[in-house]
Amino acid sequence: MVPPAEFTSYYGRPVVKPAPWTWEIPAYMFAGGLAAGSSLLGAGADLAGHEALRRSGRLTALGALGFSMAALVSDLGRPERFLNMMRTVKVTSPMSVGTWILALYGPPAGLAAAAEVAGMLLPGSKAAPVRLLVAAGRPAGLLAGLFAPPVAAYTAVLLSDTATPSWHEAYRELPFVFCGSAAAAAGGLAAAIVPPEQAGPARRLAVGGAVAEALAEHRMERSMGITAEPLRTGVPGRLMRAARVLTLAGAAGTLLAGRSRAVAVASGAALLAGSVCTRFGVVRAGIASALDPRYTVVPQRERVDRGEPVRHVAG
Repeated sequence: MVPPAEFTSYYGRPVVKPAPWTWEIPAYMFAGGLAAGSSLLGAGADLAGHEALRRSGRLTALGALGFSMAALVSDLGRPERFLNMMRTVKVTSPMSVGTWILALYGPPAGLAAAAEVAGMLLPGSKAAPVRLLVAAGRPAGLLAGLFAPPVAAYTAVLLSDTATPSWHEAYRELPFVFCGSAAAAAGGLAAAIVPPEQAGPARRLAVGGAVAEALAEHRMERSMGITAEPLRTGVPGRLMRAARVLTLAGAAGTLLAGRSRAVAVASGAALLAGSVCTRFGVVRAGIASALDPRYTVVPQRERVDRGEPVRHVAG
């Protein structure tokens, strides 16, 4: 009898080097998604004539983007490292493409928010610079909304393009999970701070995003095979379960809130917390999967047995 295989590695080290990330990277992913969802909501509100919802979306996008970039720079160590990533354009690199997506999204999002601030602080001003800034708000906001979906999705593509088992095996559904989570968070926050009579689109976005996230995550865990285990166990498992409970409870509260500001605020907080837990849970699960050789070896053997070609990915 052949004894069961033991999944060990040289000197007790992992087969795949785990990412050395701390809280900054999942926080950066969450805030970037919130900014993207808010820009999309703000652009739609602008076209539909919902002034308060437009203002909320634009200002939230700027605040979330600022926090996201601060968290990224904190992880990189020096601000110039972000600029160094813009020296080239490599369409086959999610890192390079994502850097340029952020660079193209940030200025119009900031300009749209600046137009809102100018309109609030200097209403009816006839000064040419103020009038020009306010006039630029709509095209800038629409451009930021156009770049919003790639901003929400590219971090999932970035994770999936690594050799980390639980991220790599989730490459089909993870972008949809992150986009749904971003929509739920942005819609929930807007519904909590905008007058109820203008918050209808925000409530619909929050509920739709929550449902999309839940369905995509369920399909993702079914398609990942053994590499889904880290998403269900330990700290990552607790985070993912908390994300599901908070997101679905927040969506239900948002749907039933009506004109109750207290319910809307509680539901929005639950959706935001659920989105945070999703990012932290996914990141922690990937790191856990890299530390256990079993999650690297078993999927490789299964692909070889199925006769699939070997895919080369970044480490």
